[in-house]
Amino acid sequence: MTELLRRPPSGLTSLIIPTYNPGPDIERTWHQLADFVRKAADPWEVIFVCDGCTDGTPDRLRALGATSAGPLRLLEYAQNRGKGHAIRSGFAVARGRWFVFTDADLAYGPDDVARVADRLRGGAAVAIGSRENPESEMVLPASLAGYAFRRHLQSLAFGWLARTVLGFPYRDSQAGLKGMHAAVARLLLPRLSRTGFAFDCELLAACARFGIVVEEVPVHVRFTDRRTTTSFRTSVRAVRDLFAIRRQFRRIGPLAVCPVAEEAAEHARAA
Repeated sequence: MTELLRRPPSGLTSLIIPTYNPGPDIERTWHQLADFVRKAADPWEVIFVCDGCTDGTPDRLRALGATSAGPLRLLEYAQNRGKGHAIRSGFAVARGRWFVFTDADLAYGPDDVARVADRLRGGAAVAIGSRENPESEMVLPASLAGYAFRRHLQSLAFGWLARTVLGFPYRDSQAGLKGMHAAVARLLLPRLSRTGFAFDCELLAACARFGIVVEEVPVHVRFTDRRTTTSFRTSVRAVRDLFAIRRQFRRIGPLAVCPVAEEAAEHARAA
C-alpha cells in the first residue's frame, strides 16, 4: 500500500466538478470557485469535467480560463456518460493528495467544500457531506418550501433503502459532496463501475466492504430552483442499481484491515 501514497508530495487538494449542460449558471460557479482558491490558505486545483455538454459550456469555461488566473482546469469529452464516469475521469487527471467532488450548481458551497477538505487533511480517509447531520442547515426561499420537503422525504426513503440493501450505516448516501485521500481513490476506483448517480452508493458500499471509515460532515445546502433528477424513471433505475451493487460486492470479500486508511491518516498528520 505504500506505493499508493507516493504521489503527490504536496498538500494540494483537487476539486472535481462533474458538469452537464448547466448553461450560463456555470459562470457564477467558476467565479465563486476562482475566488475560493485565491483566498484559501492551502493549495487547490479545480477540474471542471464537461460530460458531453451540448449547451456551449466548454466554450464558456475556455473563455473564462483565458481571462481568469488560477488553477482551474477543463476536461471535456463528446458523449454524455453520467456523473460517475465524469468523477472517475476527473480523478484520473487530478494531481492532489486529496480528492473532493461536488455538484456544478454549488448547492454545497465553498464553505462546505472546505469543511470536507479539512476533515481529510486532519486524517479522515473519506469524508462526505450529510444533510442528516444534526448540525446541517437548509437555506431556501419560502416558495421552495414544499419542494424541499418532498425532496427531503425522497432522500429519507432512498437513504433507508440504500442502508437496507447495501448494509452500510451512512445516513445520507446521495449528498453531492464527498472527498477522500488519493490513496483511497486509487484503491477503490478500479473496483467501481457505475457511470451515473448510483456512483455515490457504490462508493460508500465499497468503503463499507473494505473497512474504510467514512466521516459524515454537516453541510449548509442551498435550494435555488426546482431542478431535480428524481423522476419516476430515475428512481426505478436507482433502485435497480442498489441491488446490482449488492450483487457486485457480495463477490468481494471484506478486508480484515485497511492499511490505506491508516496510512492516509499518517500522511495527513505529516502534511
